[in-house]
Amino acid sequence: MENDSSIAQIAAMLRDEITRLRPGDRLPSSREIMRRHAVSPVTVSRALGQLAAEGKVITKPGSGAFVAPRREPVRDAADLSWQTVALGDRVVDDDPMTALLARAPEGVVPLTGGYLPPGLRPDKQLAAAATRAMRRPGVWGMPPLNGVDELRRWFASQAGGDVTAADALIVSGGQAALSHAFRALAAPGTQVLVETPTYPGALAAAKAAGLRATAVPVDRDGVRPDLLAEAFAVTGARVFLCQPTLQNPTGATLTLERRRQVLEVARAAGAFVIEDDYARWLTRQAPPSLVSVDTHGTVVHIHSLTKILSPSMRLAAMVARGPAAHRLRAGQLVESFFPARPLQEAALEFVGSPAWRRHLASVHAEIATRRDALAAALAAWMPWAEPYVLPIGGMHLWLRLPAQTDERALVEAAKRDGVLVSAGRMYFPAEPPGPHLRVTHIAAANVAELAEGVRRLAGALPPA
Repeated sequence: MENDSSIAQIAAMLRDEITRLRPGDRLPSSREIMRRHAVSPVTVSRALGQLAAEGKVITKPGSGAFVAPRREPVRDAADLSWQTVALGDRVVDDDPMTALLARAPEGVVPLTGGYLPPGLRPDKQLAAAATRAMRRPGVWGMPPLNGVDELRRWFASQAGGDVTAADALIVSGGQAALSHAFRALAAPGTQVLVETPTYPGALAAAKAAGLRATAVPVDRDGVRPDLLAEAFAVTGARVFLCQPTLQNPTGATLTLERRRQVLEVARAAGAFVIEDDYARWLTRQAPPSLVSVDTHGTVVHIHSLTKILSPSMRLAAMVARGPAAHRLRAGQLVESFFPARPLQEAALEFVGSPAWRRHLASVHAEIATRRDALAAALAAWMPWAEPYVLPIGGMHLWLRLPAQTDERALVEAAKRDGVLVSAGRMYFPAEPPGPHLRVTHIAAANVAELAEGVRRLAGALPPA
């Protein structure tokens, strides 16, 4: 039997020789190795076979053995499973937001989304305003920590009532404002009341802040004050998130009487109302904001420029009074200092110019046209899918589907047929009462594309 130690010795010597050669160089012949080391042909053959198995040599019958090409060592994939234990169960669910922010592929009609299309955005006017703003003294310096004074004053005037610039804090968009508000006003592990259905981004922000969302139903006039009072009593919650104007997704607008009742209920519960006034500029008929009639510091008011101008205009104002205002400001300072001053100055330049009013008039007219066109197309192609309300503005219609409809299957079928819509399930913090869709009129290129999108959607699920 061949001596294994001899094989190992020959293999080791050949490995050493390989380090001095280049890939493709020929090793000494088997006869030369036998002569040099006084070993048998079997020992040489097995040593070369071992090196071939290691990938160090290539043997070619009749030609000899050659140095194999160098291979980079393959590293084992890093084992990151330890992070699961370290992170715990604080999962941030970004699936709904990813779905809402996704761009429609070429040839697909977007009946979802929440931003103005390129043809309706005031891109040139914003660029001109930004150019003028860049000439302002100190534009690249540090802004006041609460935001540029004139911009805070402008936001305060839009909120109405006796709101002043001192009450306003400039933050980086409405989504950031919601996150700030949840963290500042409610302790992790506690409950927060939300309308149902409601904006998925708010549900995600609440969950990321460690809060548990409890649903309060809405009807065609907005949230029901009687059920809101009951929810406060049952849960002990100290925060209620409300979209009083053009509630997303239903489009309901809270009546003036209910606005007063909501404030009374919240005050009796010793609770805050976060007023997400995201749609204030998406209608000509916005009622007075909740904060404009609040005299007790109950309301934390949020309104953003993003929806009415551009997805990259990430600026919003938060209006609050008392210790809540201090906590909100402290939270922003610790987390992100302040929004970029050039963006604040550009926004201020635009809203102070005639282009702002012209833009509002153009958007309001387009919204009315598109809303009516969408409603007409739905009535023609999908009479079984009734809009919840015909809203006074905004971007969406909320559709109630027949009870037997599989909304997830419908959304996937619609996508295959070339149209994107939003499944209703993501808008509910608890089990939904039935299948729904949110369809958006603002993202399509024009009214003709809007009608084509509805036709494709109808084809994805024929009426029962």
